[in-house]
Amino acid sequence: MTNNETEKLTSELLETWGHKPGKAFGAALRQGQASLEDGHNLEQVREMLESYKPPPVIPLRPEGSAPFHVNIDAEANDEVENVEAVKDHMTELMRTPTVVAGAIMPDACPAGPLGTIPVGGVAATKNAIHPGMHSADICCSVMMTDLGTADPKSVLDAAQNITHFGPGGRDNGKRFTVSLDLIDQFRENRFLNNPKLLRSAQEHMGTQGDGNHFLFVGTSRKTGKTALVSHHGSRGPGALLYKAGMQVAERFRKALSPATLKQNAWIPADTEEGEAYWDALQLIRKWTKANHNAIHQATCDALDIRHQFRFWNEHNFVFKRDDLFYHGKGATPAWEEFASDSCGLTLIPLNMSEPVLVVRGKDAEHGLGFSPHGAGRNFSRTEHKRRNSQLTPQEMLELETEGLDIRFFEGKIDISELPSGYKNAAAVVRQIESYDLAEIEDYIDPYGCIMAGDIEPFWIARKKARKGRRT
Repeated sequence: MTNNETEKLTSELLETWGHKPGKAFGAALRQGQASLEDGHNLEQVREMLESYKPPPVIPLRPEGSAPFHVNIDAEANDEVENVEAVKDHMTELMRTPTVVAGAIMPDACPAGPLGTIPVGGVAATKNAIHPGMHSADICCSVMMTDLGTADPKSVLDAAQNITHFGPGGRDNGKRFTVSLDLIDQFRENRFLNNPKLLRSAQEHMGTQGDGNHFLFVGTSRKTGKTALVSHHGSRGPGALLYKAGMQVAERFRKALSPATLKQNAWIPADTEEGEAYWDALQLIRKWTKANHNAIHQATCDALDIRHQFRFWNEHNFVFKRDDLFYHGKGATPAWEEFASDSCGLTLIPLNMSEPVLVVRGKDAEHGLGFSPHGAGRNFSRTEHKRRNSQLTPQEMLELETEGLDIRFFEGKIDISELPSGYKNAAAVVRQIESYDLAEIEDYIDPYGCIMAGDIEPFWIARKKARKGRRT
């Protein structure tokens, strides 16, 4: 009797060798037993089955082992609490194994459970794309068009007739055309090729959503010309990509680093899934830029205006620089040629009664090459409404936006989007300058703007609709 005739590979033995239950486990068991029958001994089989073992679990970093830069000052009582909360979130975020550096901007504010990247946060990662670090509003972005001597009121009137705010997309007969070439590229990507996402790409073109998204008309201090500025993200297509990305990232998290917070799960960039997700992000970026362009160009066409200059920039996105992936959550890239269509200028809106800043980035090392994306908040929308319950929405609007043409697409004033809901704009500008994050080249002073208004979030409306069907 030979030695291997007395040897047998069992599940228990395989587990002692470090193999984990799953698809590879059964394959390893079958392969190992076949190898024993072919005359190999257990030690040889153990060596042969090493490739079937799962990768070793990656632990969290020790607290404080990965640094983050702080580019924000607390200038008021609310700001003190806000800044401490942001630091707590970043401290926990930096324990994520893939994160090598971080930064917070002057508009920073917490968002989500402890360890979630804050608004105004930047995280640099090695070989990892984190869907949770760009959020569901992928490629939220700002575009400006120089309209020359066009009358601001006429521009706002025309834009109101063209744009679309609120949940959902446009009805049949009112939809904007989507490039068939872009849709074909969507179909070739594993993350984008599903009927619901493709349908939303058609329906949501020419829409701006709700929340803090806006259409703003103002005047350049430098040139005196009228400018149109829009702010929105990738709408339904982006939200569906985010959902799919988080599902894939969660699978990797469970296998690679179960101790990592769910919101910080990642897709390894060098995997097939990582490459496909990166490509999907670039396609969603194309769609979002086309969405901005559609609204701007339709407004120009309605007024028979040939625009003189147009540029845009994104936040809530992932940027690759050298061998690192930079996740900007409500932070704007501030280095030359961060994208092939960059012109060197970016936009920082503050609030509806303040100018939109036109800036040139400084590529500050202490900002990881980023600048703020806006003014941020010191407290939640709910807290803002509680603090102002003694005034009517109309009274607040008149007090805070005197002389401006402020419109709400759905007709109901959203007081959480009034200037008092945001950080002090002058303080944010001071800190942009004091931390040397960007050089302000122009101010687009407001004439007026359009926002969605106080409407019920789509997920609440959907929940009510489901409940109604059950009763």
